[in-house]
Amino acid sequence: MKEHFLTSSVQRERDFIKQYEYLVLTVSPDDSLPEARRRLVEHSEYGKWELERSVLYLGGGRRFWLRRRVMQVQRTV
Repeated sequence: MKEHFLTSSVQRERDFIKQYEYLVLTVSPDDSLPEARRRLVEHSEYGKWELERSVLYLGGGRRFWLRRRVMQVQRTV
């Protein structure tokens, strides 16, 4: 039996120069495509993320890079 070491995960990063925040979703080969799509839709609709890049790996794993602009909030007090 072949073991898959790639599990579903979420990783968040921030690029201070470009003023974008990145969310990296890694989907294991065992997860279904509709389930991965549902997770992407939830992040994009409720978190205002947009899809920047996606990769399909040889073993069936997928990785999606989502980004959103960092909002600069000015203090009013």
